Amino acid sequence: NAFAVPGKISGVHTGLPNYAKSENQLAAVIAHEMGHLSQRHYARRLEQQKKMMMPMLAGMLAGLVLAANSNGDAGMAAIMGTQAAAQQASLAFSRQNEQEADRIGMQTMVEAGLDAHAAADMFEEMVRANRLNRRPPEYLLTHPVSETRVADARNRAQQYPRKPAVDDLEYQLMRSRVRVEAEETPQIAAKMFKSELDKESLSPDASRYGWALALTKSSQFDAAREALAPLLAKDPERVTYQIMRADIEIAAERYKPGLEIIETQLTKYPSSYPLIVRHAEALMKAGLYKQCAEILDRYSRKRSNDDYVWYLLAEVNGLAGNILGVHEARAEYFILNGVYDRAQIQLRNALKLTKDNTYRTALIEER
Repeated sequence: NAFAVPGKISGVHTGLPNYAKSENQLAAVIAHEMGHLSQRHYARRLEQQKKMMMPMLAGMLAGLVLAANSNGDAGMAAIMGTQAAAQQASLAFSRQNEQEADRIGMQTMVEAGLDAHAAADMFEEMVRANRLNRRPPEYLLTHPVSETRVADARNRAQQYPRKPAVDDLEYQLMRSRVRVEAEETPQIAAKMFKSELDKESLSPDASRYGWALALTKSSQFDAAREALAPLLAKDPERVTYQIMRADIEIAAERYKPGLEIIETQLTKYPSSYPLIVRHAEALMKAGLYKQCAEILDRYSRKRSNDDYVWYLLAEVNGLAGNILGVHEARAEYFILNGVYDRAQIQLRNALKLTKDNTYRTALIEER
């Protein structure tokens, strides 16, 4: 669901909102990962492994000596015992780190004014999602999500008052997008959201939004417009609904009305990242490659650390026949993702195309 690595980097898998039913539950996972970073658990694990190295080597050496001089079975048992002890020490250390990250994460939640009880709620969701899988004993796991861990989190949270969960609707709308992508087919997703609307939904507006999105992806455009209409009537100024409205038209290859919707919204919110990116995507699908490239080229200077902007720019430059632009944009994409050898290949290819442009050559050589 999420991880933390040296360099103050944490990653969150897109599937996490599929189980995190509220912003507080998602925040509990992120706070936990921040706990790993603040306590330098990765560095401490490397230090612990170094400390364990000498005793482990000594134990294995003793086992080899025993096997060579007297009893081979006893020697092998000593070697295996040493390895097992080292492995168990590593597992125990990892579990201690998890417990510490749970504790620090809950403190972070409280200090941020969020619901401390959400951590236990999230663990319960994870246990429920894993209930049909066979699990090894807790002492063999580095990250046990067990009834014990849920109980610990629940007991720790008891010292804090439970706060009513007031979710921003945008979280639930984005969660619906994730849930559509998680289903095997858009048709299955459409049935799931329609069933929620007919019975009981945690967020009826989010379920309706997911239903409209699933219908769009399954090419049922009239039904998608009908599904979205009540949301537009209720909150016509919400950008997310307007983008969905444009998405339906673009997917139906009605590019002109789709682009008009986005461009109208851009006059109101000219710096909106979702609108700018959707505008570029729509122009690309409409075959307006030059216009799309100009927009992305300008935007890449403002948002130079966004790899998706460079990805789109490389794609549209390729469609527009701008091979130099393809290599430059791909190089920036690879640099941002740490794939420096492939970035160098792209820059070398770009240099071959700039022999007559001294200024451009100097820029690429410097890069």
